[in-house]
Amino acid sequence: MKILIAHNFYQQPGGEDQCVAAEVTMLKARGHEVIQYCLHNDSIEALNRFQAASRAIWSRPAYHEVRELIRTHRPQIVHFHNTFPLISPAAYYAARAENVRVVQTLHNYRLLCPNALFFRNGQVCEDCLGKSIPWPGIVHKCYRDGLSASAAAAAMLTAHRALGTWQKAVDLFVALTQFSRHKFIEGRLPSDKIVVKSNFVYPDPGLGTGTGEYGLFVGRLSAEKGLETLLKAWKVLRASVPLKIVGDGPMAAIVKEAATSDSRIEWLGRKSAEDVYALIGEAKFLLCPSNCYETFGRVIVEAFAKGAPVIASNLGAMAELVDHGRTGLHFEPGNAIDLASTVQQLLADLPALRRMRHAARQEYEQRYTVEPNYRALMAIYEQVLGGARELKENNGPKTNGPAKSSSKEVLGC
Repeated sequence: MKILIAHNFYQQPGGEDQCVAAEVTMLKARGHEVIQYCLHNDSIEALNRFQAASRAIWSRPAYHEVRELIRTHRPQIVHFHNTFPLISPAAYYAARAENVRVVQTLHNYRLLCPNALFFRNGQVCEDCLGKSIPWPGIVHKCYRDGLSASAAAAAMLTAHRALGTWQKAVDLFVALTQFSRHKFIEGRLPSDKIVVKSNFVYPDPGLGTGTGEYGLFVGRLSAEKGLETLLKAWKVLRASVPLKIVGDGPMAAIVKEAATSDSRIEWLGRKSAEDVYALIGEAKFLLCPSNCYETFGRVIVEAFAKGAPVIASNLGAMAELVDHGRTGLHFEPGNAIDLASTVQQLLADLPALRRMRHAARQEYEQRYTVEPNYRALMAIYEQVLGGARELKENNGPKTNGPAKSSSKEVLGC
C-alpha cells in the first residue's frame, strides 16, 4: 500500500511526534511505501500575525504541495496527524480533489477547543465544547495566552464547522481511547466516522528491573501535567522515596526550586529516548498526575513496556489506560494529599507492587506492541478504501488527467 503521512511538528518535541515516527517506521518495515509531508512550527517565526492566522484557517501552500505530492506518487490514503497551524484543513480538500481517501488521527482536542487541552486556570474547562463559535477561548486567551492567536485558532474551528469539513472532507477519524472518542462525539464530530486505535511502543524497549527505589515523572513541565500537585504531594509525603523529574517547560524554574529545597527531588531536564527508557525501567513506579483529560498518555504505555506500575489521576484517558489495583493506582485529580497517600499505599505493599509490575508488562504485550496496532491500522485503511471502492462502483470511473511531476517526496521530515 502507498500512504502519504502528513504532520505539523511542534516547536517542543512531544508524544505526538514520537507516535508519528513509530507509525512510519512500522509501515515501512512491513513493505508499505510511505511518503511524508512535514512542516515545523519554527517556520511561524517568519510569518506576520495575519499570515500565521490565515494559514491556520486555509494554507494555500500546503494545499498545493499536498496535491502535487498526490499527483506525483498517487497514494491510496493520506493519513493526517497534526495539521495545526501550518498545514491546515485545506490539505484535506487537496486530497479530496485528487479522489484520495483521508484519515485523521485525533492526538489532541484541537477540533473542539482552541488550546487543544480542555484546560484553563488549573482545571478542566469545557466552555467551548459543542459551540459553533468557540468564543470563550478568545475571551480567555486560551491559545498561547494571546488574543490574536486565540482568535486565529477559534476562527479556524468556526470556518471549518461552517464548511462542514469534519463531516465531508475526512473519511475516518482515529481516536486514541474510548474516552476521547466520546468527547469528540459530544463535540459534534460524526460518531459513525470515529474509530479507536491506541498508540503503541515500537520497538519493544524490554522489561526493566524496577530496582531504582525512586518514583519518576516524565513529561512537559506545565500546569496541565499536574506538576503543582506532584510537588505538593512530596512535601507531605512521609516516605523518603526519591522523586526524579524528566522534562522541560514553563514550570522548570518551580521544579528547580523544589529540587533545591528537597533533597529527595532531582530534576534531570530533557533526556534522550534511550535515557528515558532506562530511567523508567529502573523506577519503582511512574507518576502521571495530569489535571487535564489527556487523549492518551504515551508515557503510561512506555511504563507498561518496562514493567513499571503507574500512579495516575483518575481522569480521562489515564483512568482508562491504568487498571486500578492491577497495572497501577488511581488518585483524585489535583489532590496532593491523596497522591501522597497513594504513594505510601504502594510502597507499603511490596507483593502488590510485584504483581502490578507483571500485569503492566502483560498489558503492554497484549495491547500496545506493534502487531495488534498494525492489524488495527490496516483494518482502518481497508475500511476507508472499501468506502472508496463502493463510491467508485456507484458513480462510475473517474479520471484526473495526467499527473504532474514533482521532486518534493519528503518535506521537512
